[in-house]
Amino acid sequence: MSERLLSVGEAHALIAAALTASRTSPENASQVADALVGAELAGQGGHGLRRVPAYAAQARAGKVDGFAVPSAKRTRPGAVHVDAALGFAYPALGLAARELLAITPEQGIATAGIFRSHHAGVAGLAVEALAEQGLVALMFANAPASIAPWGGRRPLYGTDPIAFACPTEGGAPVVVDVSMSKVARGKIMAANQKKEPIPEGWALDVDGNPTTDAKAALAGTMVPLGDAKGTALALMVELLCAGLTGANYAYEQSSFFDAEGAPPATGQLLIAIDPQAFGGTRALARFAEMAGLVAGMEGARLPGSRRQAIRERFRRDGIPADAALVTEIEQIAAG
Repeated sequence: MSERLLSVGEAHALIAAALTASRTSPENASQVADALVGAELAGQGGHGLRRVPAYAAQARAGKVDGFAVPSAKRTRPGAVHVDAALGFAYPALGLAARELLAITPEQGIATAGIFRSHHAGVAGLAVEALAEQGLVALMFANAPASIAPWGGRRPLYGTDPIAFACPTEGGAPVVVDVSMSKVARGKIMAANQKKEPIPEGWALDVDGNPTTDAKAALAGTMVPLGDAKGTALALMVELLCAGLTGANYAYEQSSFFDAEGAPPATGQLLIAIDPQAFGGTRALARFAEMAGLVAGMEGARLPGSRRQAIRERFRRDGIPADAALVTEIEQIAAG
């Protein structure tokens, strides 16, 4: 596979151009490009440039409304209900973050529930952004069904990421970002695009048998993280993101990977906590203390540190991208 190196600016401009050529407003295209470039810089390419062809096709087909403008309603002093209006998730997530930043310092804790949304990308980026503003943050997001309840065959849950971030005194935020599948579904999508096999243990085919065929894996189910414990957490995420917010459950959603069917209408839930409400400035020092113990232990790695190193390297040296994919995106941008 041949690669091309793209600067951050080149990648952003390419994504935005492809989307604006595909029935998406410049404002929304820019926010989507911010998120997809952010995913590349975090080393999560399955949520980055590889999403552009599907996003563009969905916008052209109307499966996602590229011109949607999200709205927010404060239903309680510390609660916000955000309607993504069947548009891309990133403008709605940005609106939710702005609301939380305004509410949390006064209330101590606030939550934003998003419905009628779309693919939320790298959940860790949303909570990291809030942590950089001094807040502790959690995010839950659901996705089209790909995981069956433990012992079952019918997929009811999505890969359903859970993310957490907190600021630290004098250092970068701690960022935890996990999905409820053993690996991200985007990795299987990338393998399918490149016509490559996947390792055994990642997914099952439609008959429930282990498979190394990426296409069969996408048609089947994902192996859950932590077996039965992972499916229990996925159930929790579905209840928080759909049962609570009014979004579609995973099994009611259409695919993120094609332009067929109705909008997926996913849900996300964000919770922000002002550490000043509990430990004052001491909380940030305590966060840093634990982070330092983990980072300083031989053989251990602090969650979030790898993505920070990748981000620095890619910003300096460029983002490596599949040359054929870049050409495809350039063709979309050219109309």
